[in-house]
Amino acid sequence: MALVTVKPTRIDTAIANEIAHNTNSGLEHAAQTLTWGADEHVLIALAAAGWLYTRLRHPQQRPVADHVLMVSLATAILPHVLKSVFDQTRPDRLTVTGHWRGVPFSGRSRDAFPSGHAVHMGALASAAGLLPPARRRAVRALAVVLSLTRVVVLAHWASDVVAGFTLGVAVERLFRPFTLAKRRPKASRIRP
Repeated sequence: MALVTVKPTRIDTAIANEIAHNTNSGLEHAAQTLTWGADEHVLIALAAAGWLYTRLRHPQQRPVADHVLMVSLATAILPHVLKSVFDQTRPDRLTVTGHWRGVPFSGRSRDAFPSGHAVHMGALASAAGLLPPARRRAVRALAVVLSLTRVVVLAHWASDVVAGFTLGVAVERLFRPFTLAKRRPKASRIRP
């Protein structure tokens, strides 16, 4: 049993009810497919492939690849730790109407808080700050869309996704000084 029970807000409940009443199996299948783009297994595999690629082809990008891999690993572990501390029932366990319209069950019933997918996407959106402006905007938009799929499939309350996304941003920013610290050249000694 977890230490803290988190209750959904009235806004969370209103959003989930609206989705349950207005969804259909086609929308749910599309959102379920998209949500895989934010899955920890997929992201760790991509980060590891990128890390290996930079080792072989672009050694000057190694610090960024190291950073992305470390952040991906941290954001894969952190939600599991937090879900052992927090209990919150997923919205898909509280709707009957939604299941008639194609809403699937997601994960463990009391593991809604925080959204692990959103933690990964928050970290990705934050790390996108290292990219040129056009790519940065595209990655951030994709991260937001993939995070919102967790609300659409009623796997998480909107507040779970917002909290997870914010946590992901914080994790990425906390890692930056350690993984992206520029090495300063040693100062030459000036002899008097």
